[in-house]
Amino acid sequence: MLRTTLLPRIFIHKENGQEIQLSDPNDNFSPEAVLNFYAPTYPILTNARVTGPEIKNDKIQYRFESTMGTKG
Repeated sequence: MLRTTLLPRIFIHKENGQEIQLSDPNDNFSPEAVLNFYAPTYPILTNARVTGPEIKNDKIQYRFESTMGTKG
């Protein structure tokens, strides 16, 4: 028998060299909406972009990559 399961989403933000795993506030949010949800808590996310998804350890991982300090 074939079973399907929904993989949980996690969002990874790197701050001061450490990766911070952020939980999914609402599974109906798009990854960009989750970025906007966390931006008031982590102001650096206002200049970030979403990369992913990537499946690791039975979770769907998205990364918030800051564009601060890069040229171009």
